[in-house]
Amino acid sequence: MAMAVSASATEYHVAVLGDDGNPGTPEAPLRTIQHAADIAQPGDVITVHSGIYRERIDPPRGGLSDSRRIIYQAAPGEKVTITGSEIIKGWKRVSGDTWKVAIPSKYFGSFNPYGDSIHGDWFGSNGFEHHTGAVYLNGDWMIEAPNLDAVLAPVRATPRWYGQADGAGNEEFVLNLEWMKAGAVPILPERISARNGSRNVACAEGGSCVGFIRDGDWLRYNKVDFGSGTDGIDLRVASVSQVTNIELRLDNAEGELLGTAHCVPTGGWQRWATIHADIKHLSGKHSLCVVFKAPPVAGDGTTIWAQFKGVDPNHADAEINVRNTVFTPRKTGINYITVRGFTLCDAATNWAPPTAGQIGLITAYWCKGWIIEDNDIHCSTCCGVSLGKYGDQFDNTSADTANGYILTLTRALKNGWNKGTVGSHIVRNNHISFCGQTGIVGSLGCSYSTVSGNEIHDIHNQQSFGGAEMAGIKFHGAIDVTISHNHIYRCGKVAGIWLDWMGQGAQIVGNLMHDNSQDIFLEMQHGPILVANNILLSPAVTLNSQGVAFVHNLMMGRFGSARGDTRVTPFQAVHSTEVAGMYPAAKGDSGDDRFYNNLVVAPCNLNVLDNAALPCLAGGNVYLNGAQPPAFDSNPLTASGFDPDIALIRKPDGWYLGITLDPAWSAGPGRKLVTTDLLGKALVPGEAFENADGSALRIAADYLGVSRNAENPFPGPFEAASGIRESIKVW
Repeated sequence: MAMAVSASATEYHVAVLGDDGNPGTPEAPLRTIQHAADIAQPGDVITVHSGIYRERIDPPRGGLSDSRRIIYQAAPGEKVTITGSEIIKGWKRVSGDTWKVAIPSKYFGSFNPYGDSIHGDWFGSNGFEHHTGAVYLNGDWMIEAPNLDAVLAPVRATPRWYGQADGAGNEEFVLNLEWMKAGAVPILPERISARNGSRNVACAEGGSCVGFIRDGDWLRYNKVDFGSGTDGIDLRVASVSQVTNIELRLDNAEGELLGTAHCVPTGGWQRWATIHADIKHLSGKHSLCVVFKAPPVAGDGTTIWAQFKGVDPNHADAEINVRNTVFTPRKTGINYITVRGFTLCDAATNWAPPTAGQIGLITAYWCKGWIIEDNDIHCSTCCGVSLGKYGDQFDNTSADTANGYILTLTRALKNGWNKGTVGSHIVRNNHISFCGQTGIVGSLGCSYSTVSGNEIHDIHNQQSFGGAEMAGIKFHGAIDVTISHNHIYRCGKVAGIWLDWMGQGAQIVGNLMHDNSQDIFLEMQHGPILVANNILLSPAVTLNSQGVAFVHNLMMGRFGSARGDTRVTPFQAVHSTEVAGMYPAAKGDSGDDRFYNNLVVAPCNLNVLDNAALPCLAGGNVYLNGAQPPAFDSNPLTASGFDPDIALIRKPDGWYLGITLDPAWSAGPGRKLVTTDLLGKALVPGEAFENADGSALRIAADYLGVSRNAENPFPGPFEAASGIRESIKVW
């Protein structure tokens, strides 16, 4: 839907044959979208005409309100692509289907994706270095290989590429560090207070060591006791073949250089040697930062090897990533922007944990009131759409800990995390696919947003790297967020929708989900959260949370309830980002959940919640194909002899659900219409299940929008039942 603008608004036109010296009229359009962004003012519209635009858009300003936006739109009926890639020629055959190309360093300017390692909190490398760059052949995305030998080998099902950038370290991992000593005082891995990269692993000499250290990683130790004074530090190290400089700095990675140690190869990752560094004389307690730097590779530019099966890439569309995003402001607070109707693709995005600045192909970077709609968003190394956090000097310093995220939350509140300044975005009717980490990500900046009508698929399907932040939609702090009427499928580890911490007031409503590793993962939530009218066909749903209401869903996956989490987690004041309290995990981290009027199909067994730490409620559910009801279900209907014969079928005009619904399920005592009064209050925050505007909740319509029988609503996501096998169009 077009947004009305004031009569004084200007519409700027952009076309591939335009000129930035033009006034931007339809007859004399501009050439670049960025130039239009530079001159557009609140209320203006930027209309871009058909073609491919190879640029990164950095909007310098936003609108002033919802009615005075800056709108970026593709011209109606025209295909407009904004891409982070460039066409590359000059490929030379190496052998078989493997080709290589050498690219001068100046081609990339200040950002080279082939020297830019994917890294961050909760990232898992799977044993080799990954880069934000990518190679495409005719639009198809190749997988990065762990080494050159893998690219020189015969082509697998999915072709691979491998790159080496001038100035980058020539080996992924540089060394292992067991301990340091300042004088006679040992400094062990357990003392690390913050880190960028690496992780602790077992040590052959006993205990643990710091392993998986890369060029540029660092460790910080707080309050290191240098005693009455010392001029040197000893380090216990191991390295296979890499020469590494170890910088010892005061306070942080950019702090005063105290001294440098030089590690030469010891011949193995567990073959240990002790080296020494002379340092500036220190006494007393100081924070010490240890920075690891590998010497650069000698050479001229970047070399990329790639497998092009049966194709000469010089006569095909062979492209590589060169930009880390295509539409992202460089500063925060750029509010009220609409981006509509584009193809946004091929960006060298980096890992987006909740403790760092999160960049996607398109990024509402700690801003308010964006509308991202009707776009085709695909092929991002990590994330497609980001509604996430700002970046600062504390990025990726949490050491993968809950306490580190609490510190992130504390800083975010000081940096304006509230409804008046951040969030309230609309992401609707987009097609989001082929992203390495997430389709949509957002830590804190996603609050009060609506995500609806999107098709999200093939997320993290390459699985060449791992970690703990992958999903179709991954939100932290999803306060009063609505995720509705989306189609989410083929999302690899971990879930289709993953709400992680502080999803208070979130509603997951009317979504079609299938062929995911699991459909929904709710982690460390205290509620109230509503999950209603969803079609959940994947193998699992995981509930590591409290205060969740499952209402009128079709649930077919194994139901998991994790217990024993030791983290302390916050909960908020009603409809607010303000922290109202911290919940100690020792009290129990499961239960206080509700299950009303669902169709539960084995292997989905709700009896796994019988031992929940807090009491649960259930009623009006139907259990099929041997599904086991929980002891707390007040009136379960077990229809073990009835097979609903469920199948999802894709046809030329959409997706259809084959299902048989028995009218007899309406017999007996009438079910209750699910309302705020029925659901009560989530115990931990003491807050009611209600809408974001404070109005009462009424599940009065089904998945298709059909009104429910208020006196006796039918179980599951569909209100009507014929008793015969039906084919219902669900997308």
